[in-house]
Parts: sequence; C-alpha cells; structure tokens
Amino acid sequence: MAEVKLDLDESGHGGFRIYEDGKEVGVMVVSIADGKLTAYHTEVNVEGKGYAKELLNAMVDYAKSHQLKVIPLCPFVSAQFRRHPELYKSLL
Repeated sequence: MAEVKLDLDESGHGGFRIYEDGKEVGVMVVSIADGKLTAYHTEVNVEGKGYAKELLNAMVDYAKSHQLKVIPLCPFVSAQFRRHPELYKSLL
C-alpha cells in the first residue's frame, strides 16, 4: 500500500511525496504561505496505479483540514478541479 507524506522546508516549499515499499514513486510540488497552498507540478514514476489521485486526495485533505485555499497551477490539479467542481469549489 502506498503512503503519502508531506515534506516542507521552513519557508513552506516542498511537496506531497508518495512511497510504495519505501521507494518514492511520485511527488506533488507545493508551497504554503498566507493561507494558500499553491500546487505547481505533479509527477509519478508509475502509471495506472492511481498515485496522482492519491497525491491529489492528500493535498485536498491537508488544505481542508488547515483551512487553506488552493491555487491549482499544476495542469493535473487544475484539470481535476475543473472536472469536479462539486468536490473542490470550496478550496478555490
């Protein structure tokens, strides 16, 4: 089972990283500042396992639990927000 961890530096830059069997298989690059979480880029090394969706879900859960607004600069995140406005409207 994959595990997602948030890794941020002291300035709020970093990413949600997903691991399978202890090996990093993907990352969503983000920054957090001033009540906003900016998603810049999502990349996974293995396709077809839903890792990008797991990263998205972890980011959304984090943003909701910390009352953050999301700036979806990442094409994947932006596309998901457009396709499913009912799920993500409150984060914009």
